[in-house]
Amino acid sequence: MDRHMNEADTCREYVLPKLQQAGWDRTPHSIAEQQPITDGRIVAVGQTAQRLPRKRPDYLLRYASHQTLAVVEAKRAGKTPGAGLQQARQYAEMLGLNFAYATNGHGIVEFDYLTGQEQLLERFPTPQELWERLHGQAGDPTITAHLLTPITSARTNSRATIKRLQSTAPFRLF
Repeated sequence: MDRHMNEADTCREYVLPKLQQAGWDRTPHSIAEQQPITDGRIVAVGQTAQRLPRKRPDYLLRYASHQTLAVVEAKRAGKTPGAGLQQARQYAEMLGLNFAYATNGHGIVEFDYLTGQEQLLERFPTPQELWERLHGQAGDPTITAHLLTPITSARTNSRATIKRLQSTAPFRLF
């Protein structure tokens, strides 16, 4: 039966429930589905130009509305779990993300840019697990609060504030 499922069926039946089980759908975390990340390349066709389709990862996993942590690329259930890993890695690199996942709905393959390691997982990590892997368990609460505050809010973005945070942060802020 799984062999005849297409990618959309696999996403609906297997992938989305696994992401929800990991807690990615609970506020303030979120799952962005089929969100375009490019406008699509423009190519010349004869005397005219044509825009190619936009690149759209199957899922973007957000710790907060403005803080995307990972990309998930799904392939139909009949394929291997890692069949979409190269595509997921390409999207992660384009977006500057440290975690890329590929799945066929049954198995999950993770590529972690922090360690350079690829591994097979039984479940998706929770938002808190990814946050701690990215920023450490004992992070400075001031820096964490600053990272979770949208730039469009009342947060001060002066050069001095940015320099101060960069000098005290154990990880790359910007």
